[in-house]
Amino acid sequence: MTPNTDNILLTNLETATEQTSRTYYLDVEKNIISNYCDGIEAMKQTIYCILNTERFNHLIYSWNYGIEIEHLIGESITYVIPELERVINEALIQDSRVVQVSDFKFEVNKNKVIVTFKVITTVGNIEIEKVVSI
Repeated sequence: MTPNTDNILLTNLETATEQTSRTYYLDVEKNIISNYCDGIEAMKQTIYCILNTERFNHLIYSWNYGIEIEHLIGESITYVIPELERVINEALIQDSRVVQVSDFKFEVNKNKVIVTFKVITTVGNIEIEKVVSI
């Protein structure tokens, strides 16, 4: 005997709700996980994790997660600067909470590129600085 499924409402499939951004707080300076964070702090943490995870190197992550920076090592500055802007934008825009990545500024210091930029998200605007060794 099979159950009668004629009267089951599929309302859960019809309405999609946005997940909360509440997550564990990563204290990268002390190298510990403690408490929780939400909102803009959780978004900062997400951006930090995306920009510090090399895409395609870890089976646990989707191929949409992370950034592709390894191919920039040893390349010329004229190639690195526009490519760095592209890969940062591509990496962050995968998160549905990121609306836009803009206002890129680059500073070259020997074999390091310091890039600062603004990330416009659904929870607020965030100024980010990333140092990339080339």
